[in-house]
Amino acid sequence: MSARVISFAEAFENKSKRSMRRMNQQPTIEPQPDLMQRFLFWRGASGVRYVHTIYTLLDCPALSSGNYILVRREKDGGRTVLAINRLATASPSLNLAEVRHQGALLGANEVHVHLLAESGRDSQQIEFDLRSGHFDTSAIAKPTRH
Repeated sequence: MSARVISFAEAFENKSKRSMRRMNQQPTIEPQPDLMQRFLFWRGASGVRYVHTIYTLLDCPALSSGNYILVRREKDGGRTVLAINRLATASPSLNLAEVRHQGALLGANEVHVHLLAESGRDSQQIEFDLRSGHFDTSAIAKPTRH
């Protein structure tokens, strides 16, 4: 995971300099990474769209709650959904270990994380909705013994 430390004094100084430009002076265009490349909407079977933040498997941060999709990103830009799950424990490091382990086993190179579930029940519903929308749920039904 990459991070950037921001100095508030430096940020305030830069903001002050920008606001003191002369009226006829053209603003300089500062190069910024395209943040929209970091987000993707996945649609569930219900038609609801869920926004996900995209991380590489190795850059995924430790998370305490949420849903995730393990994805194989192809060279041509196509994406294959390999697994749809939710984070099971309250321990961020254990969740991260589980995500990376499962991702490595399945051959994933991206993790798409949805963090907007309001409760554990919402997280379960989102997981079910996404799974139903992307997998044939009748094929994964297991026979039971009575």
